[in-house]
Amino acid sequence: MKKAFYLLILLFACIACNTQSKEGREKGYDLPQVRDSGELVALTLYSSTSYFIYRGEAMGFQYELGEQFAQSLGVKLRIKVANSTSELFQMLMDKEGDIITYPLPVTKTRRDSLLFCGEEVVTHQVIVQQSNGKNKPLKDVTELIGKEVHVKPGRYYHRLINLNEELGGGIIIHKVNADSVSMEDLITQVSRGDILYTVCDNDVAQLNKTYYPNLDISLSISYDQLSSWAVRKDSLMLAEAANKWNEANQTSSAYNASMKRYFEISKAAPSINILSIQEGKISVYDDLFKKYAPEIGWDWRLLAALAYQESNFDPDVTSWAGARGLMQLMPSTARAMGVPPGMEDNPEESIKGAINYITATSRSLRMIQDDKERINFILGAYNAGLGHIYDAMALAEKYGKNKYIWEDNVEEFILLKNNEEYYNDPVVKNGYFRGTETYNFVRDINARFELYKMKIKS
Repeated sequence: MKKAFYLLILLFACIACNTQSKEGREKGYDLPQVRDSGELVALTLYSSTSYFIYRGEAMGFQYELGEQFAQSLGVKLRIKVANSTSELFQMLMDKEGDIITYPLPVTKTRRDSLLFCGEEVVTHQVIVQQSNGKNKPLKDVTELIGKEVHVKPGRYYHRLINLNEELGGGIIIHKVNADSVSMEDLITQVSRGDILYTVCDNDVAQLNKTYYPNLDISLSISYDQLSSWAVRKDSLMLAEAANKWNEANQTSSAYNASMKRYFEISKAAPSINILSIQEGKISVYDDLFKKYAPEIGWDWRLLAALAYQESNFDPDVTSWAGARGLMQLMPSTARAMGVPPGMEDNPEESIKGAINYITATSRSLRMIQDDKERINFILGAYNAGLGHIYDAMALAEKYGKNKYIWEDNVEEFILLKNNEEYYNDPVVKNGYFRGTETYNFVRDINARFELYKMKIKS
């Protein structure tokens, strides 16, 4: 009886607490309340430049700036993700968050409802083309006449239509309506030479150029568009703090590091060939691969293929995302897998950490009965993180594919996770992901493993 009474009291206390919190936001929730709560609730959208999860860690240029702003206030950052800009606006108006940390285009209509503040982004649309292809890069919009441009529906398409009218016609515009083809897919097709031209915003183009150095993104086809973070009209103090922070942060080392991470550092790993057929060796770490591979039931040459794909056997390398060492473990993963602090670059410690991670991942994927098939999923999770693999499995099941088979099944939906229709699907829990890397990662490792088996004795 006493236990039931105390549970009832606790229930009423929780209801009262929630009611007070809601009333507090309804009466006005500005900077003092944010500081009192100890957290800044930021509203955003998934995208390659704003917010995404990679190898289990939150990332994105706008996300990192949000963290920097929260730190300047002495509070923690908490993220809530919307599915569209209209939902983003409504969530802010409904007081589900304190600030929008996604660059909203500044318009007169939005100025009537919002206070734009903090981070400002000036973007314009550019032609994405090859810089070293068969054709010389276009330098003037008039050169688009007679050229084929593939573009997604929406503002990019409308801008091309308007530009075509301004030029008197002649641009051959292909509107790509396929839901399975994203803006990033079109950029990839340009890089490969499958299509000649596409259109996107310059910041997205700059980020993709770090993956595809052969792109030229210098030809602008639109006027500048100002976008900014935003708060509610009654959050005057928070807006002022965001503006002061933004002005000071532009020259900070943290801001510069974030800019370099997303828009400057190459994400295309250099490829080197250090296979010595005559000596029968793959790398100087073969003995370590042979020592630890049996712990997970792997052929040591498969473990070596994974290491090559991750680091090119360079134990001192650090990726754009912060992964370190021979096996490229993220800092939090290295800690969780028992790598001692300061030992991330030690080859043996890195391999031991990777073995522990593979063991844990294998347990999480025990529903996949076939051992060889499970290895593909483990490799996918090693690159993407388990959350995105679970998402791709859920999508595969929803769309009638076999969620326990990787090739031509789950791998197809890893690719589709950079497409809004799919990463906003209710069965998806981890949002946007650039799946091309993971798709190629698994295939490349398997191909290299087959090469090693042909050339190197077990």
